[in-house]
Amino acid sequence: MPEKKAFARLPGSVIPSNYNIKLKPNLEAFTFEGDETITVDVKSATNTILINSVEIAIQSATFQAQGSSDISTSEISFNDADEKVTFKFPAPLPVGIGELKIKFTGILNDKMKGFYRSKYTTPDGKEQFAAVTQFEATDARRAFPCWDEPAVKATFDVTLVVPKQKVALSNMPVISSTELDGDLVELKYGTTPIMSTYLLAFIVGDYDYVEGKDQDDVIVRVYTPVGKKEQGLFALEVAIKTLPFYKNYFGIAYPLPKMDLIAIADFSAGAMENWGLVTYRETALLVDPNNTSSHVRQWVALVVGHELAHQWFGNLVTMEWWTHLWLNEGFATWIEYLCVDHCFPEFDIWTQFVNNDLGRALELDALHTSHPIEVPVGHPSEVDEIFDAISYSKGASVIRMLHNYIGDEHFRKGMNLYLTKFKYKNAFTEDLWAALEESSKKPIGQLMSTWTKQMGFPVLQVEEKQDGKSRVVTITQSKFCADGIIPEGDNSQWMVPITICTASSPDKPVSTGVLDSKNLTLTLENVKATDWIKVNSGTVGVYRVQYSSESLERLIPAIKNKSLSPSDRLGLQSDLFALARAGMVSSVDVLKVAEAFINEDNYTVWNDLSSNLSSVALILQYTESYPQFQSFIRNLFRPISQTVGWDKKDGESPLIAMLRDLVLTKLGRNGDESVIKEATKRFEEHFTGSKLLAADLRKSVYISILSDGNEDVFTKMLELYDKADMQEEKVRISRSLGTVRDEGLISKVLDFSLSDKVRSQDSVFVIAGVTGSVKGRQLAWKFVKDNWTKLYDRYRGGFLLARLIKATTEDFISEELAKEIEEFFKANPAPAAERAIKQSCENIRLNARWLDRDGDKLKEWLKSK
Repeated sequence: MPEKKAFARLPGSVIPSNYNIKLKPNLEAFTFEGDETITVDVKSATNTILINSVEIAIQSATFQAQGSSDISTSEISFNDADEKVTFKFPAPLPVGIGELKIKFTGILNDKMKGFYRSKYTTPDGKEQFAAVTQFEATDARRAFPCWDEPAVKATFDVTLVVPKQKVALSNMPVISSTELDGDLVELKYGTTPIMSTYLLAFIVGDYDYVEGKDQDDVIVRVYTPVGKKEQGLFALEVAIKTLPFYKNYFGIAYPLPKMDLIAIADFSAGAMENWGLVTYRETALLVDPNNTSSHVRQWVALVVGHELAHQWFGNLVTMEWWTHLWLNEGFATWIEYLCVDHCFPEFDIWTQFVNNDLGRALELDALHTSHPIEVPVGHPSEVDEIFDAISYSKGASVIRMLHNYIGDEHFRKGMNLYLTKFKYKNAFTEDLWAALEESSKKPIGQLMSTWTKQMGFPVLQVEEKQDGKSRVVTITQSKFCADGIIPEGDNSQWMVPITICTASSPDKPVSTGVLDSKNLTLTLENVKATDWIKVNSGTVGVYRVQYSSESLERLIPAIKNKSLSPSDRLGLQSDLFALARAGMVSSVDVLKVAEAFINEDNYTVWNDLSSNLSSVALILQYTESYPQFQSFIRNLFRPISQTVGWDKKDGESPLIAMLRDLVLTKLGRNGDESVIKEATKRFEEHFTGSKLLAADLRKSVYISILSDGNEDVFTKMLELYDKADMQEEKVRISRSLGTVRDEGLISKVLDFSLSDKVRSQDSVFVIAGVTGSVKGRQLAWKFVKDNWTKLYDRYRGGFLLARLIKATTEDFISEELAKEIEEFFKANPAPAAERAIKQSCENIRLNARWLDRDGDKLKEWLKSK
């Protein structure tokens, strides 16, 4: 990685305890006026106060010690690179309590961070702007000068001066309202609990809401665009079930009097856990009975579960510094599944975890350019880089493994100890391990440091020997690398919780242990010579498993007859594809195993298998074997498509709806004539309004007709986009447009992505949509280079920039392009995406090596089909 910028945290000589902030946003000039009185404790005599501030003009600053008169600053100096301001006073400030008073002005920017403007259209078609906030990680300093570090906690008293007719919200309820001249009102909000600056929020705009109370009388409201309040009802139901679930799980009541959830038009993340006022993208909160797919409905439940978990884990107890960000995000990602499983068992959500989170984590963490879960973070520009699949998905996966290892009772007890000890304070990763160690009496710190402080994970080689009625199993660990090459001198080892299930006990481990050295030998009693055994029961462990070909042969019938659990069927093929890409097993053999999934009926297993097959498709797109591979895909997916059919059946589970969407999309993309024909018929009925498509069918129909489509189809899709009243539908259409094959149409999609018809947070995904084909990939990369200045200005310092770069670069397969990408970013640096660029280039080289090694063998095998 490049050299890190020099960075120092704020000095501890002056510490805030309360901010009294008054803000007056101007929604026409896109500016705001502010004044704040910060109660501080001067710990040691100093004539300077150094705090964070960026893009703020400071008119005056004075200091008043208790019982003394104001002292004005003698000098105010800014360090823009470090986002700091220094107030210098003519003499040292006396030790003790005092007040720092600052008058300032700022801008309501259009960069989706700090205090920013968000554009929306009212029901009567008028364009309006809201003033909204997004402060995590380091952008509270764009709204008011402050100690913008998570460990410098304080209470906040917020006052907003706003137009009378607008809705204005903050973390706490309004405690007084005073009418002012000029149609303005001054709203004072209650004092917040002690908390970090990044959790403060204020919002001014036009909104409707639905309201309810949870069983503990906490008032819950979901704010929606005007005229769409019924779209908030599902999230309201989830929130009302979720708050008591967490209260009971943690054994600690939710400490605020209200919980607001609000949909923001322009929003870069999925959602943000501001205490008592959680902000969301519209697509992560709003659900419409006729226009929302099962997939989005489930996504809303997960995101609401995630953000509400943070109200305890993150807000009540906060990481001491961004190095421990994973603790916030990994934990909330794990427990959102626990919560959704409790509220909506029909989603079979834990099986989906293996695909959504464990799979993503293992894929990224096998790269040489990955990073440990705990990353030393200094300068603010480094923080955004770690909001990635390692912090969220690997973090969640190791917590799931840990929970499984110590059991739910000990885990809950430890969580309660931790939250009780550190409430309203800050904590380090080690503090959580200490609490869980106390509750479980197991060596948690020792075990978990092998997972959080070193990068990567192991592959376990399994050898079996039959000894009468027993099976002797020897397990050997080594580091798993995506290219199969362990760096010289890397002797990484992990403490690995091991679980083994067998043919006679497929759902419950018959043996558990901890592999704490290179090898472990276990003896399983009463196992027949013909019985299969599976290491990593339930696919809970964060590792890959490699079997001998005999062991694998025994497992194949258990895939076909589904006696292996869904998460084990999923884990087995997921490991095999990763091993094939690393050159540790034959890709042809893996495709033969894939054929055993012909009777598969589980959505999540199909979803994982589908994305693994896409990684093979990616390298074969550059060869003449690609049409044969598409035929292989069609033959594999056709039987399940006939089982699920096109139309919803009475009482079917949401997972069947998601499975239908998945298989029809796969077949449409791969040129299945009958699917494209039926999709075309149904699209025409939908377009003319004679028979609207069910929300669950729209994506598969749109992708199928666009992948076969001409200018006429494309124009009709744009017409539907313009008419769509719901952001979910606009996103569904815009992300499907890139499926077109015609070069002229691909260019139109790319131009459309940066037009004012597409919200800034969605452009990245519209561009990514064209990268599924060789031609689309080339055009997308050219488009990024040609529009780099505009794109960089729009997304700099945010994680959307890393997303954009990865999506448009990582699927190439030549050394020449890897070098071109490296050269381009040497000339056009993108500090917040440096790791993403390295990971993309590593993936390109992996693709090239894979094709080089297995391309001819795959070609021969596909021909024989």
